[in-house]
Amino acid sequence: MNHLTNAPTAERPAILGGNPAVTLDQEAANRWPVLTTDDERAVIQILRDGDISTHSVIRQLEQDYREFSGLPYALAHCNGTSALMAAFWAIGLQPGDEVLVPSATFWASVLPLVWLGAVPVFCESEPERLGLDPVDMEKRITACTKAIVVVHLWGMPSKMTEIKALAQKYRLKIIEDASHAQGASWRGQACGTLGDIAVFSLQGGKLAPAGEGGMLLCKDGDYWERAVCFGDITRIIELETPARRFAATSFGIKTRIAPVSAAIARTQLARLAENNQLRNSNLQYLSAGLEALGIHTFLPPPHVERVYFEYLVRPDFASIGLSKQSFIKALQAEGCLAALPRYPLLHQQPFFTEGAFMAVMRPQGGQTPDYSSVSLPVTEAANDSMMKLPSFPWASRELLDQYLTAFEKVIRHADKIARHFDEKR
Repeated sequence: MNHLTNAPTAERPAILGGNPAVTLDQEAANRWPVLTTDDERAVIQILRDGDISTHSVIRQLEQDYREFSGLPYALAHCNGTSALMAAFWAIGLQPGDEVLVPSATFWASVLPLVWLGAVPVFCESEPERLGLDPVDMEKRITACTKAIVVVHLWGMPSKMTEIKALAQKYRLKIIEDASHAQGASWRGQACGTLGDIAVFSLQGGKLAPAGEGGMLLCKDGDYWERAVCFGDITRIIELETPARRFAATSFGIKTRIAPVSAAIARTQLARLAENNQLRNSNLQYLSAGLEALGIHTFLPPPHVERVYFEYLVRPDFASIGLSKQSFIKALQAEGCLAALPRYPLLHQQPFFTEGAFMAVMRPQGGQTPDYSSVSLPVTEAANDSMMKLPSFPWASRELLDQYLTAFEKVIRHADKIARHFDEKR
């Protein structure tokens, strides 16, 4: 039964037979990455030069990132995962060392440290910015704790004042996974400069993509040298330290970026600020409209400049009167590209709950922890409360207004939509 049979179809929710609110093309508005003639020329130059393995463009990309970050050391990697593993190696993690990590992140922020025999200790995420909760972190610090992995999730800088204070108090190293936060800043300092070692992923969906690639950044030359020895098989020969003796073997890992990827990374980095500004402008506009409808959009505090690798929002489903699933289905009927968050929580994954990591850790001689009973109620509740919308790098205001209309329609008629889903059951 249609509960809005007397309402004009333009106002009636699409899931109840009305016309969808979103009618404009969304493919062009959300196309990413955008490759231009600059990218083509950069790649063609590599092909014409003929050196598709050790081209000088790799060193040029590292110089670009040194200038971008203001840090003295940069080392390009084949992907962000290998850069993170090199970072964990560089700070000297040993079997049994504990590392405070978030559960709400991509697996590469955590799993590489397991291969070194180190032990991830999952901490709660705080609900304001979705980064590590400093209060919960301190409760989990032991004599074995050696480091912290900070992830600026979706482009929102974490609570670095408190995290840096904990690191100083307990002499912990900070590995900053800034893969979502290229161009973001905290108290005027760029994300990627806030820890002992920082890593950017340059994967194709990132804000300054290479297709595949990663960048390790640090202030300490010893960390850079250890990262070189870990996997840059051509760079070790250039070292003017005793570490040069490892040039014939490295440490059995190869992490060097491909020149074609490095070429794309350079041109994309050159356009990062311009692209971020447009994406931010679109999502700030959309956020203002959604906030007026009671949708929490994770607006940054005054001392933070965020970016938008992805766009997550938190509706108050109870106040709206719809379950998350019903709300998303109603928005999808309106033409919105609404979905669940991308990342499943790591502490709930079989790699940990079924002890699959044991085969990795046992040869290291470390004690294997039991993750089967790990509970992070705040993180779990926060993850369950969110939904994802497009990040709209090229959207028109008209398309964004259509999204706002879709939300307004669904919220205004939530009671009728709820009855519709009750009747279908």
